[in-house]
Amino acid sequence: MKNLNIPVGISDFERIRELDYYYVDKTGLIKTLLRGEMDQVTLITRPRRFGKTMAMSMLNSFLDIRKDSRELFEGLEISKETAICERWMNQYPTLFLSFKDVDGSIFENAFNFLKYIVAEVCKQHMYLLDSDDVDKEDKLVYEKLKSGDASLIEIQSCILRITNMLEGYYKKPVILLIDEYDVPIAKASSNGYYKEMLEIMKGMLSTALKDNSSLKFAVITGCLKIAKESIFTGTNNLVSDTISSTRYNEYYGFTQQDVDKLLADAGMEEKADLIKEWYDGYNFGEFEVYCPWDVMNYLRDLQNNIQARPVSYWKNTSDNAIIRSFIDYTGAAIRKKLETLIAGGSIRQKIEEDLTYDYLHSSEDNLWSILYLTGYLTKAGECDAEGLVELRIPNKEIKEIFESTVRKWFEDSTRVMNRKALFDAVWNKDTDKLTKEISTLLRMTISYYDYREDFYHAFLAGIFAGAGYSVESNREHGEGRSDIVIYNDVTGQVAVFEAKYSRKLDDLERDCQKALDQIDTKMYAKEFEDTYDEVLCYGISFYKKRCLVRCK
Repeated sequence: MKNLNIPVGISDFERIRELDYYYVDKTGLIKTLLRGEMDQVTLITRPRRFGKTMAMSMLNSFLDIRKDSRELFEGLEISKETAICERWMNQYPTLFLSFKDVDGSIFENAFNFLKYIVAEVCKQHMYLLDSDDVDKEDKLVYEKLKSGDASLIEIQSCILRITNMLEGYYKKPVILLIDEYDVPIAKASSNGYYKEMLEIMKGMLSTALKDNSSLKFAVITGCLKIAKESIFTGTNNLVSDTISSTRYNEYYGFTQQDVDKLLADAGMEEKADLIKEWYDGYNFGEFEVYCPWDVMNYLRDLQNNIQARPVSYWKNTSDNAIIRSFIDYTGAAIRKKLETLIAGGSIRQKIEEDLTYDYLHSSEDNLWSILYLTGYLTKAGECDAEGLVELRIPNKEIKEIFESTVRKWFEDSTRVMNRKALFDAVWNKDTDKLTKEISTLLRMTISYYDYREDFYHAFLAGIFAGAGYSVESNREHGEGRSDIVIYNDVTGQVAVFEAKYSRKLDDLERDCQKALDQIDTKMYAKEFEDTYDEVLCYGISFYKKRCLVRCK
């Protein structure tokens, strides 16, 4: 094993190159972007953690006229393209803004954060204030932008104003790079000030991109392609590149070739299958790619502990609220599709790539589209004649995110339900009522683990958790581990549950008896006999969304 300098959490291209971090060469993006006829405005959308910010930082380093980037790109793929380097490297004024951190629980906080980002960008170009080639009125507004005192209208027009000032100074058109353009709108949609933030972002982008004579070209990145009429009003020169396209897809995420080289350089080729199972499986156009964030995090952990197991690093970068909101919306049809996906199957759905954040949850098609466009689902086949796309969960990591979100949703759902009848049945040994109550809950949940015992165990734990009773799961008793134990200290009762999974409906009765026999044979109840007045022993067998409960 070789110790590589893994750049986890670093998206600054210059820092990675200057400090000799390991870099997976994606400079081919520059060649593809600049080759031939340039698009005036290019919108590139990819899920989070697939290298959007890193790519924009790389473009900024390559293009910005204030820099000398020859050493940074030495030995990389783009350095072989001498004609492109001579024509473009550090030849144009470049304005680079990232909105990835614009957030706030209320509009005023988010707006102040946006003003702060604009102010920081202005500080990078202070030289404009000393130039006689820059309009005096523009300088006055620029001072306000720099100090964070700009008005709403001045913020809306700030990108247009700064590009005009840069062109006046350099006597060259300006390249505009905007990273994560949709984050402020997404956060606004979640926090209840969507219309206010949309008005600002629409003003900033439309004025900057529509008929801006100072613009050479613009590249914009985000997670979703917001409908043009919603935010890019009047921008008729916009070309979109999404995960369904093929033009830039090999430059976002790691290809198999990238991962093979990375593992060879690290001396960890034996981890290839494990990494593929957990972090591969995304289909972007004609390319199957890995999530780079996960691969790099796991390699770093392996360097510290060669026995480290894969975990869901992607999950920890977001609250995954999008899945939760999807499940909250769910009806019987959506629930069945989710179960199919979690069991490893695929579904066919219409995908809408032009969305608006205020209508994300307005239809089932929109919900599936969001899960696809944000990386929770991927293509399993091509679009059919009816315009339907076959979708699946890409890998083990995302499957785990679905399962944990479903478990949490079910626990929260049951917590707010009135479960008095269910618990009365437990303490009164009413097995018919218990069978009916648990079956009702089974029908409303979303299954995972394809109905294995793991699923039913988690299901039972979810039912009994958070109801005011002390609940233990898989605790060692007697000569083994019972599935669930519930304590009722008020009545002096304890209930021991052992669950079995039946392979056929006709096996429910037999397996229920097996569960009771196991409680007996392994003496799960023995330790409670001296402490509690009554020990209730329940066998429960499950077949899909049916169950049978019996009491000893």
